[in-house]
Amino acid sequence: QVQLAESGGGSVQTGGSLRLSCVASGFLGRRYYMGWFREAPGKEREGVASLYFDSASSLSRAEYSDSVKGRFTISRDNVPNVVLQMDNLAPDDSGMYYCAQGGHALTAGTYRTWGRGTQVTVSS
Repeated sequence: QVQLAESGGGSVQTGGSLRLSCVASGFLGRRYYMGWFREAPGKEREGVASLYFDSASSLSRAEYSDSVKGRFTISRDNVPNVVLQMDNLAPDDSGMYYCAQGGHALTAGTYRTWGRGTQVTVSS
């Protein structure tokens, strides 16, 4: 059974940076996606970054939503964990950020396993 735990959220001012970490345990499979999603009050959960990894070839492929492209970077950290480096943050980036595994790209409804989330607040 896969379990995920996020950390690294906090409060920053516009233009600041945060680094979110997702620690994964359990058997993730040979090929899988891990994604970061966010949910703001009154809004649907949206995918911001995903990372596809094939352990046989060590191939990895990142994908980003248009709203964060060029500002956020998803990467592997001490396999199978992933981090989300968030730079040049804006108030619209505020929300609860969730790590997820077992789905496809940035489509939240396809993911089977979710962490409990970590709060990000960006003030103007």
